[in-house]
Amino acid sequence: MSNLKVYLNKPNENWIVDRLVDEWIKYNKGITTQNINDANVIWIISPWTYKEIPRKLLKTRKVICTIHHLDFEKFNLLEKIKYKNLDNHVDYYHAISIQTEKSLKKITNKPIWTNPWWINQNLWYEIIDKKELRKKFNIDENSFILGSFQRDTEGKDLRTPKLSKGPDRFIDIVLEYKKTNKNLEVILSGTRRHFIIEKLKENNIKFHYFEMANLEQLNELYNCLDLYVVSSRVEGGPQAIYECALSKTPIISTDVGVASKFLDKKSIFNMENFKRAQPNTQYAYDSIQNHTIPEGFIPFLKKFEELIES
Repeated sequence: MSNLKVYLNKPNENWIVDRLVDEWIKYNKGITTQNINDANVIWIISPWTYKEIPRKLLKTRKVICTIHHLDFEKFNLLEKIKYKNLDNHVDYYHAISIQTEKSLKKITNKPIWTNPWWINQNLWYEIIDKKELRKKFNIDENSFILGSFQRDTEGKDLRTPKLSKGPDRFIDIVLEYKKTNKNLEVILSGTRRHFIIEKLKENNIKFHYFEMANLEQLNELYNCLDLYVVSSRVEGGPQAIYECALSKTPIISTDVGVASKFLDKKSIFNMENFKRAQPNTQYAYDSIQNHTIPEGFIPFLKKFEELIES
């Protein structure tokens, strides 16, 4: 791989993509460059910032672009124009799930490679002493704890639900679980949780909100849960599936993103059958193992080698 030099366009938004870029650079120093002029592969890992890359370089380098997810409910004329302009500069697309690949095929004829992200096992892992963890966060050890760590509210007004994330569905599931778990509580983390917080208050559901939990705290919070719920309508990952799998956090999910790749079929639900969904932590843990570091980098390295040889 001596000829391979990859440049990634880091968005610098303090989001998951920044962490992925940092992990890639840390573990792949020999084939990565932070000087775009030295690159023979440009990896547009944040397509929303691709215009910062000089056009002449996009024309003279191999370009692979990651599409995290596509929400056609928001795919207006402006979005179509943006993707058409992007498409003119891309040689190859990377989709992180089959669902995203299917959506992407509707708007491009370019080749698409589908592969999930790697996951850092140094950040996400099981903590055995759940009793002490709950004590640390002032959570009753006898409570049934449901979790959700992703934003649920649109940024435009901090009131409108981000329906692609399914916060309305999450509340329906919480209320149903409350019927059989009188001591139910909810743990929330992440920004823009306004919609769910308002609904939890309306329904007198006890909750704990850790808005800016760092990664260590977030792993601890996963380990406090009896169940993590992904209720999304559209997803790229979500990262919670990877993180729950490695930390052996019980999880059920709608059939979005990488759910069908890493979760037992019995753990995947729709809103008609969610009461029958069953978490299978060992299945998820075993499924994720080939995607930990450094094994999770190998498919990317092979694809980039193919690109410069084509």
